[in-house]
Amino acid sequence: MENPLQSLLQKLYGLLLGFFAILIAAGALLVYVATSPDPFGMNTPEVVIAETETEEVVDPDLIENGVHVASGLVEGEGLMTVVQNCTSCHSGKLVSQNRMNREAWKHTIEWMQETQGLWDLGNNEVIILDYLSEYYAPVHHGRRQNLTDVAWYDLE
Repeated sequence: MENPLQSLLQKLYGLLLGFFAILIAAGALLVYVATSPDPFGMNTPEVVIAETETEEVVDPDLIENGVHVASGLVEGEGLMTVVQNCTSCHSGKLVSQNRMNREAWKHTIEWMQETQGLWDLGNNEVIILDYLSEYYAPVHHGRRQNLTDVAWYDLE
């Protein structure tokens, strides 16, 4: 015959084994849920085919309001030579944000040829320098006019 204490310990042992088995299963489920992006397949997005707008193709030679649309450079004699030789390596904005005299533009071209791999411009160099020194020369605004008829007040 079995001892009642031994019988009780066997029941307790069985309960503890069951409890730990449930605990291990719950832990495995938590690991699965934590590592799976969509563990139960509930967040599967609906596939929607969106209509896309086609980009309007800009004419590479289009000029609006005196500005070459593709490059942003001012319209003038030699523009297309500048576009073909300058904007193949950098944006027209790099040209338009700089204002230099003819000598400084020439120095910049020489620097690009020495350090940046700019090719020999040949006869185009004169055309490019004429254009740049005409439309992207330094602008001297001078001093503003004196203020007149201003209601000044005394600081106390």
